[in-house]
Amino acid sequence: MSILFLFLDGVGLGADDPSSNPFALANLPHLSTLLGGQRLLARSAPLETESTTLLSLDACLGVAGLPQSATGQATLLTGRNIPAEIGYHYGPKPDSATAATLQDGGIFGAFSRAGRRAALINAYPDGYFHGIHSGRRLFSSIPLAVTNAGLSLRTAVDLCNGQAISADLTGDGWRERLGHAEIPLLTARQAGARLAGLSASLDFAFFEYWLTDYAGHHQDMSAALTLLEQFDAVLGGLLAAWDFDRDLILLTSDHGNLEDLSTRRHTANPVPLLLVGSPAARARFSSVVSLSGVAPAILSV
Repeated sequence: MSILFLFLDGVGLGADDPSSNPFALANLPHLSTLLGGQRLLARSAPLETESTTLLSLDACLGVAGLPQSATGQATLLTGRNIPAEIGYHYGPKPDSATAATLQDGGIFGAFSRAGRRAALINAYPDGYFHGIHSGRRLFSSIPLAVTNAGLSLRTAVDLCNGQAISADLTGDGWRERLGHAEIPLLTARQAGARLAGLSASLDFAFFEYWLTDYAGHHQDMSAALTLLEQFDAVLGGLLAAWDFDRDLILLTSDHGNLEDLSTRRHTANPVPLLLVGSPAARARFSSVVSLSGVAPAILSV
């Protein structure tokens, strides 16, 4: 089977308040269909439909303060309560204590050592690699785990060849902001189909979508609605190409943010764990209640 991990940075389960929560206002027909007509809100979890499971996960992990990206992502990747181990939440990039927990590559390393095919399917531009190699830029937790597992990050060449996907899904940012006119521009439906195709060639595919956290920090409701509605259209393309009986889509986050635009800060809200596809695989997650339970459940599948 194939597992696609859709990581949406900064997405919590919030209140049914259209004035501050774009998930209470956005037109998200594909997500709503998965949820039996419900919205992605705190009151909707737990929920079970024929194809979908929605659970609510604790992102605070018993540690004072608001959850942060580096330690939240490290917890998702290792199955260890990293904030509790080091004594604090930290982010956005990992400090030395957080980085040390990812030395074995986390879940990417576990798949690799088991002889399974795993990859981070985001494409990174040349400037990103130059920044890393020069020391001007630090890896975030996810690419740090990937490289520690001995796996390669995908490049502009991979993106052009259809073997990766851009962080904004369609490639528009590469063309308009990075000046890569050679990058093919995908429709939302084509982007969803590419996610499905890349996943089919792997045992474990991971896609990082950080624009959700960025939009939350900017408190821009209009931009948030546009972003979510585009993501929902991509989800439609993904679902149209997905094998619901055999494979699993897993969507979760590291902390809340976008669900409460009344603040620029992260939130203490729980985060969603949305599981779509194989009923047998979904059943393995029934006892997961926090970020630290995700990686062990994936490995049990």
